[in-house]
Amino acid sequence: MSAEIICIGTELLLGDILNTNCQYLAQELASLGIPHYYQTVVGDNVARIHQVLDITCDRSSILIFTGGLGPTPDDLTTETIASFFNTHLVEDRAIIQDISSKFALLGREMTPSNRKQAMVPQGAKTLPNPTGTAPGIIWQPKDGITIMTFPGVPSEMHRMWHETAVPFLKSQGWGKDIIYSEMMRFRGIGESALAEQVNHLFESNNPTVAPYAGKGEVRLRVAAKAASQAEALALIEPLATEIKNIAGLNYFGSNEETLASVVGKLLQAAQQTLSVAESCTGGGLGSMLTDIPGSSSYFWGGIIAYANQIKEGLLNVNSQDLAKYGAVSETVAEQMALGVKQQLHTDWGISITGIAGPGGDTTNKPVGLVYIGLATPENKTIIQEYKFGHQRGRELTRYLSSCSALDLLRRTMIKN
Repeated sequence: MSAEIICIGTELLLGDILNTNCQYLAQELASLGIPHYYQTVVGDNVARIHQVLDITCDRSSILIFTGGLGPTPDDLTTETIASFFNTHLVEDRAIIQDISSKFALLGREMTPSNRKQAMVPQGAKTLPNPTGTAPGIIWQPKDGITIMTFPGVPSEMHRMWHETAVPFLKSQGWGKDIIYSEMMRFRGIGESALAEQVNHLFESNNPTVAPYAGKGEVRLRVAAKAASQAEALALIEPLATEIKNIAGLNYFGSNEETLASVVGKLLQAAQQTLSVAESCTGGGLGSMLTDIPGSSSYFWGGIIAYANQIKEGLLNVNSQDLAKYGAVSETVAEQMALGVKQQLHTDWGISITGIAGPGGDTTNKPVGLVYIGLATPENKTIIQEYKFGHQRGRELTRYLSSCSALDLLRRTMIKN
């Protein structure tokens, strides 16, 4: 017995709309302990939706549809499902009244096309939509198959799921067990290297351990099935602890924790402050830091020193060093970190200077070369050189530079 998510909409296939419904429903199914092995996206086409149904009915027992419930001609979900099972559509008067009242609240009359939304397969139950005009259905057209349909609008679907779908699924015996997972996050180690270190844990059945590559980081998902979240956490904890011991400083947090939030907690615990001087990242590092609520208590600000005149005038970078070594150099990174720390009177100072590309490189300084400087409370400096390579592109190089700067500060504070 497993569930399958089927998203209807040509706009999804074209990439015009980001499909967040799949992620949401997958997480919800896990919280109910419902196995979920397949997701499908199909356009607004009767024949292709029939093909999907032909496949899914053989491999899944709960079919969850999103999209295609509107009043326009290309909204085909309900009628296509009904035709696949050779079932007539009937008009539900309660839906007509509900849609009419919603239009009346807006001072408008229901359009004739909206009557289409009141047509449901004979024998199906309505899945009410409290906020929109597109109700769904809960239908069991044959033994072993349950069909649930939702509009594609996420806010409407979320409410319908919680208010009607979840109680229904629990009434059918689902939700006795949950699947809970901890997403462990790592930096400074590649996916294959981490996998080799924890390879023996991949044989575990409950919890399970699986690796994922992320943007500038590696992740391990440790998931357990249990009767409650507390029981699942008790199963996860020993494996998570072992993984942390193996990874050491390469582990930086779990779930929603980010490098910026972890650094923030370290600064708050130490009652210390931070300022940043950015060149090639153009404020990206400061943006990461200020994404964290309450960061003003430890992050005092930054200087975007893109031009050399700003490096000299605001950060006190020596003009002769700029001329001799260039803006992208260890010397300038060091002076920028010390300069911003002194100018903004903070405990720590971080600097980033580099060549994000696609142009501006030389034989000795290729695209992707970045120097990061860290000035400590004792006015000592740590300078790191990074070679991200031209193939990563400008945006990713800037992002990785900001992450590397945060990680350098994190590791230094923990070691100290």
